[in-house]
Amino acid sequence: MIAWPDTRLLKLFGIEVPLLLSPMAGAAGSALAIAVGQAGGLPSLPCAMLSHEQIRAEVALIRAGTRAPLNLNFFSHQMPAANPEADKAWKELLRPYYAQLGADFDAPTPTSNRAPFDEASCALVEELRPEVVSFHFGLPPAEFVQRVKATGAKVISSATTVDEAVWLQQHGCDAIIAMGLEAGGHRGMFLSDQLHTQIGTMALVPQIADAVSVPVIAAGGIADSRGVAAAFMLGASAVQLGTAYLFCPQAKTSALHQAALRNAKDSQTALTNLFTGRPARGIVNRIMLEIGPINAAAPAFPGAGGALMPLRGKAEPLGDDGFMNLWAGQAVGIKHALGAEEFTRQLAIQTLEKLAGLRN
Repeated sequence: MIAWPDTRLLKLFGIEVPLLLSPMAGAAGSALAIAVGQAGGLPSLPCAMLSHEQIRAEVALIRAGTRAPLNLNFFSHQMPAANPEADKAWKELLRPYYAQLGADFDAPTPTSNRAPFDEASCALVEELRPEVVSFHFGLPPAEFVQRVKATGAKVISSATTVDEAVWLQQHGCDAIIAMGLEAGGHRGMFLSDQLHTQIGTMALVPQIADAVSVPVIAAGGIADSRGVAAAFMLGASAVQLGTAYLFCPQAKTSALHQAALRNAKDSQTALTNLFTGRPARGIVNRIMLEIGPINAAAPAFPGAGGALMPLRGKAEPLGDDGFMNLWAGQAVGIKHALGAEEFTRQLAIQTLEKLAGLRN
């Protein structure tokens, strides 16, 4: 019988296969979570952009659709102090686009809805009692971590450096996501804001596995069984996938985002701070090309996105993706046309076959 070489995460989370759905805010919901859970992986629900009523409704759907454990994901960033001058300068930089698209420059700037984990969020976790709670951008205050763990939930978070991984273990994480530079979406970095600290998955996973005693979950640039098998060889106990699941019909990506994913090559993603104020990897589009993917004028997270919303509102109905975030990792060139349940099952089977071949 073929078996997984490291079963610590299977036992820790109570799952059948060591494959985790990345909690992609805006793209992953109950349908994608249920499909992954039905295949034996760990479903995840991104909560940072949802109201508590929406979270309750999504959790109810997931619980009704699968008996798998559930991961609720939250952001744990610190909200920045108000900086009207920075906001004004950022919007002024975008003025030509407002004129080109016919957007009202003088209208109030919309506000981003990415909220950090707080007292109300903690109370919601105590109410819903998910089996796993994951955080992005470090961890919330120790009191909240202790309360979450008191519910019986396992706590995990993303590390982009060895130092971050050691810090997360010291502050109560039961497992650590080693997030390589290849990963799509927001970098989980929290001990430093310097991009030169970020390294690739192949270099990061073994170094984190050597530095901590808790299980390590590899993430970044993994989209098929070759990548999953390689992650295990590097010392991972499981793999978290994001971009690969965006190709599934259960994903909530827009038609424009889906088209960009289908057409993108491996070399067409970059880190950008334009859409939120924090570095995140996405497919390069017009705004990234014209003002640079990293621009010092972008306000601190999550404030940068508001001034782009009116531009998106004008451009997207015209089929123009030039002002929207098209999150994707560097493995976007590895494409498939499967539903999430079938993809997860195939991925598990093919990975086990590859690992068995390595042992023979």
